[in-house]
Amino acid sequence: MVRINPAELSPPTGFTHAVTATGGRLVFLAGQTALDGDGKVIEGDLVTQFEQALTNLLAALRAAGGRPDQLARVTVYATDVAEYRAHAPELGRVWRRLAGSDYPAMAVIGAARLWDEQARVELDGIAVLP
Repeated sequence: MVRINPAELSPPTGFTHAVTATGGRLVFLAGQTALDGDGKVIEGDLVTQFEQALTNLLAALRAAGGRPDQLARVTVYATDVAEYRAHAPELGRVWRRLAGSDYPAMAVIGAARLWDEQARVELDGIAVLP
């Protein structure tokens, strides 16, 4: 994969503008919320729920034979985009601790509610494995 950040675009913070991939196996990762092993949404603030949702996404990726640096695309669905923006520095620290500093192409989309009603954030993704 090649991560591309054109000079004419604003410098990305916590994402990459474009990712190209050639000759790999695609892994489509289902949306993950802050579910624990018993299928219950953990209590906690947005950052706590984001950490659990990312942990779950990365567990699915590992089970498919992938690593965090092989994520090409991640979409974040947040029930409160303003809250997400307010906590962006903390969320970035969680990302770097769990997934490293190779950012995929990303988008944050506001959602009225998620499948799990108590969930504040959901992540899905696409990875490219060799």
